[in-house]
Amino acid sequence: MTVAFRPTSASPADAAGFDMETDTAPMHDARALIGPGQTAQIVLDGMVYTLRITRAGKLILTK
Repeated sequence: MTVAFRPTSASPADAAGFDMETDTAPMHDARALIGPGQTAQIVLDGMVYTLRITRAGKLILTK
């Protein structure tokens, strides 16, 4: 599922020269990736990572 999200306020990405209007990288809703729980397993080149939503609503990706 790809979600079109455009923040309404300036973000650190804006300061780094990231252009939200022209970037073509896929965008995914973290809650849709994780589902009803708080964690999801993501595999990259045989390595398993855990994506977690904290109680404060932040994302943490660990190996």
